[in-house]
Amino acid sequence: MSLPAVEMLQSPEDKFQEYLASRPRPQRYTNQQRDLVRYIFAQHNHFDADQLIDDMKKAGFHVSRATVYRTLVKLVDAGLLRRLEVGPRMFYEHDYGYPQHEHMHCEKCGQMIEFQDPTIDELIRDVCRRHNFQSIGHTFIIRGTCADCNRTRVTRRMLDLV
Repeated sequence: MSLPAVEMLQSPEDKFQEYLASRPRPQRYTNQQRDLVRYIFAQHNHFDADQLIDDMKKAGFHVSRATVYRTLVKLVDAGLLRRLEVGPRMFYEHDYGYPQHEHMHCEKCGQMIEFQDPTIDELIRDVCRRHNFQSIGHTFIIRGTCADCNRTRVTRRMLDLV
């Protein structure tokens, strides 16, 4: 399922610049940060820091590892990216410009499947209401095996019987 982008008043780049300028000690927007923000928001996918560094280098960008890690933290703080813990790895995805959604993560191939379900949203609102809890967000990841990997496993088992 591909999630539709939500119309936003500011570009991710403008929102990040605003975030940097509004910090207790305003920070400047560097060329490496600009390249990172533009690269990240040019496509919608789930990525980890090392994958981002490798992909950007292959695309001809020069970004330092330290700048990538520091900028990812700032992008999460600014509300532009969401951090997803999947086992020992930390993945990132767009949070700005996309609706709330959930994930299924295949433990075999690593595929991340996005989905929306209004029943889950209603359940979360109901639980928060009952506990007088003010929610600021959530992360919901179902771990398991995707349809393709399940098909492969079943086919392999049937071949073992022959």
